Amino acid sequence: MHASRGTQKRSAGLGLALLSAFAFGGSGVAAKPLIEAGLDPLHVVWLRVAGAALIMLPVAWRHRNLVRERPALLAGFGLFAVAGVQACYFAAISRIPVGVALLVEYLAPALVLGWVRFVQRRPVTRAAALGVVLAVGGLACVVEVWAGLSFDALGLLLALGAACCQVGYFVLSDHGGQEAKGREGREGKGGDGGSVEPPPPLGVIAYGLIVGALVLTVVARPWGMDWSLLGGTAGMNGTGVPAWVLLGWIVLIATVLAYGTGVVSVRMLSPQVAGVVACLEAVIATVLAWVLLGEHLSAPQLIGGFTVLTGAFIAQSSAPKPPSGPVAAGAGAAAAAGESELSAGRASH
Repeated sequence: MHASRGTQKRSAGLGLALLSAFAFGGSGVAAKPLIEAGLDPLHVVWLRVAGAALIMLPVAWRHRNLVRERPALLAGFGLFAVAGVQACYFAAISRIPVGVALLVEYLAPALVLGWVRFVQRRPVTRAAALGVVLAVGGLACVVEVWAGLSFDALGLLLALGAACCQVGYFVLSDHGGQEAKGREGREGKGGDGGSVEPPPPLGVIAYGLIVGALVLTVVARPWGMDWSLLGGTAGMNGTGVPAWVLLGWIVLIATVLAYGTGVVSVRMLSPQVAGVVACLEAVIATVLAWVLLGEHLSAPQLIGGFTVLTGAFIAQSSAPKPPSGPVAAGAGAAAAAGESELSAGRASH
């Protein structure tokens, strides 16, 4: 009986994780036509984040104690995982194909391992090192380095900036987890015996969106946006689509639904399994861009993309050895778990 319930739970969790990956993967495909129709990438990001933050206000109110208990985590999540990642990603897809931008962003797990090895000077496994090599080698194929970088250099730098913002979030997430463990240990030594609960993911997401919306309001200055564009149409590979429909998809499906299903799937599966399924986001985004936007990738780029995802998966799954003494909180397995649990590794999309 218990085995049957466990199987049903895993099946439902897998379905939700796939739905989350599909929802996240469609954000770039819906955003690019709006950008090409005349909206500034930052304005599209602001519309997405502000709209989702408005919908998530009841969740934020329910978890209002987080403002007092985890102000640094909320600020960092909003700045890096929401404002930073999405602004860089949407700016990147205005200059380079959606699939390429997302594959470049999937260097983040490899960059996390670089932080652990060279900044914290902690050893990493050989499998993790192999994952980094594969990810970098695959990226060389995606951007076609033999052709002297066939894509816009600034667009590639913006996509890399999105990856770096993800690393910042991973490090922050792991710091929060280590902090909670440290507090729990101190309370245990004091005889209290109580445990310190990690912050609720939906609450962190809600406040991250609110913080991100506030930051992006200052940066994007939406009062200068041409609002009339939202009443027109945007071209999607020769087909006119109402702009408000694309915006609705970005806000409701690619943000609210994507985050919600992602969080629930982690609770039903595990961060590691959910993280593996999350890698499908890049595949889904590439296929959707191919079908809906006509952005075709060459055979070497497809092979390179597969190699990037393989390397990201290996790097994400290979936990570094724990530090032997007190060190600054970093990334690694806990970071990968934090990415999956808060669905922010893909908060980008």
